[in-house]
This record gives sequence, C-alpha cells and structure tokens, in this order.
Amino acid sequence: MPAEGSVVPRFAGARVLVIGDLMLDEFVWGTVSRISPEAPVPVVNVTGETYYPGGAANVARNLRDLGAGVALMGIVGEDSSGDRLCRLLAKAGIETDGVQHIAGVPTTVKTRIIARHQQIVRVDREQPAKMRAAQRQRVIADIREAMDRVDGVVVADYGKGLLDQDLADCICRAARERAKVLAVDPHPHTSLVWMGATAIKPNRIEAFNAAGMKLEAPVEPPLSDKALLAAAGRLLQTWQPGSLLVTLGEQGMMLFRSGEAPYHIPTHAKEVFDVSGAGDTAIAVFTLGLLAGAAPRLAAELANRASGIAVGKLGTATVTPAELEASFA
Repeated sequence: MPAEGSVVPRFAGARVLVIGDLMLDEFVWGTVSRISPEAPVPVVNVTGETYYPGGAANVARNLRDLGAGVALMGIVGEDSSGDRLCRLLAKAGIETDGVQHIAGVPTTVKTRIIARHQQIVRVDREQPAKMRAAQRQRVIADIREAMDRVDGVVVADYGKGLLDQDLADCICRAARERAKVLAVDPHPHTSLVWMGATAIKPNRIEAFNAAGMKLEAPVEPPLSDKALLAAAGRLLQTWQPGSLLVTLGEQGMMLFRSGEAPYHIPTHAKEVFDVSGAGDTAIAVFTLGLLAGAAPRLAAELANRASGIAVGKLGTATVTPAELEASFA
C-alpha cells in the first residue's frame, strides 16, 4: 500500500466523469447592526456576493482543484443562473459538453446569507427536473461515450430529478462493463439501488434511510453503535459495494467492507466554520485515492482529512493537494 505522501501527487493523472444534480451556490455577505422593527429578525447590510458551483458541480470543482481532469454531466435551466454556473465551470477547466440546458426548468440556486462568519438563513430556488424521452436518451448516450475516456465515475445524487433507478442501473452496468471505478454519493429520499458500485458514501441519515431503519442517536464510541453497524450490514447486502464509507459528522467516518471488521476514522476537523460541501470533498478525495492505487482504508483517511480542512473554511470550499499533503506533516 502506498504511503500518504505518495498518493496525493497521483491525483493529477486521473480523469473523472461526474454525473448528478447541478446547482449554483450563491453567498450573500453582510453585516448586522440592528433587529428589524417589522419582525424579530436581523437586518443584513449586504457588502458582497459570490457564486460557486454547487451539488454535483461542486464535486467536479473539488476534483479539478485536486488536479484531476473532469467531465460533467447534468442539466440546468435556460436561464441566467444556468449560464453563470457554466461560465464558472468553464473558468475552472471543467468539461461541460454533457450539460444540457432545458427550457421551462429553472436552475437550482441555493442562496446563503452570511453575517459575522455565520449563516443566518438559506433560501432555495428549485423545481424537480422532468426530462423528455429524447433528453434522457442523450444523457444515456453521453454517459456511455464519456466512460470510454475516463478512469472513474462519481455520481452525486441530490434528489433534484436527474437520477432514477433506470439511469442508476445504466450507470452501474456501463461502469462494470468497462471496469471503471464507480463512486456514489446517494440521496436519502430517492432510495436508488447502486448495485455493485466500487464505493458508496452515505452520511448517517442517508445510511439509515437507505437501510429502511429508524434513525437512532449516535453512540460513543462509534464502533459500539449497534444500530449503525446493523444499517451498514443491510446496505452491504443490498448494494454489494466494494466499500461503504459512512460519514458521521463530528464522529469522523466509518469504513465497511464485506468480510472485514469496520474501520473507524476520528474526525480531523480542528475548527468548523461551514459544513457546506464537505461531503462533496469527501467523495472526490475518496475516489481519487482509489484511482491513485490507495487501499480503501488509506483512501478513507485521505477523505477524512480533506473534509476536516474543508469545514474549516467559510463557503462552499475545496481543498488543494498542498493542503492535503500538509495535513500529514
């Protein structure tokens, strides 16, 4: 197994296809000096606005900032937000030939209002996508063609309508036929089965929902959390993945593999400013670790450290190879 320091430089040689729900993350920055006379809410004096790729687009951004070549597939609306998102992606060097602009469906935008380094409120503008048959067929054809040009595939399901079971089956089958690494970040409410994926990375809530179990409070230490172990066991049977990496927030992560003892990784986060996009960072680094030849345990260690760096930044943040390598110093 390669050492930590030898894995990160190999990220630059990977080519990855990202499939999933695309969003635009908008951050409105400001200051608060008074409470509104109209309601017991703070009045934010806006000082600036910034925009970042969100959802699956943020996974693509994380991969690109870590040195990988990235192609992205998904849908946006024929609107200014969709245009802005595609400009951001092009500026980042992400291939967007597989992004479809669909009339009548607004681009998903998540607006976070930040004051004094704290998120005051989030405003979501979204409408589940409904693709026509021809649009769906183009997605399937594009996926099959793109898989021949990449080393691995990441699916980021945010439950916005792009992914259904037929498309999930198509992705799994195409990756299996081409012997590609397939990593999936599932959504808790879509209940899709990702049969035989290389790696699946649910958070705790997603793991319990996908297993059809009632969510229970975390237990310390996590390796004694019988409910979590049971949920993971069900998912290993249902999905049959190579690896199941469950993110546990402040408890870190837990790696499950059939026939092996669970492996717990404590969190490396020193300060938590914003958890926005931390899961995107985790799936990006875990995938690149596997593509770079790391064993699943080492890939999970890298993902955990990268997430710890990301939550220490404000906004939808990414992690650089230099930051990741420095975390092992």
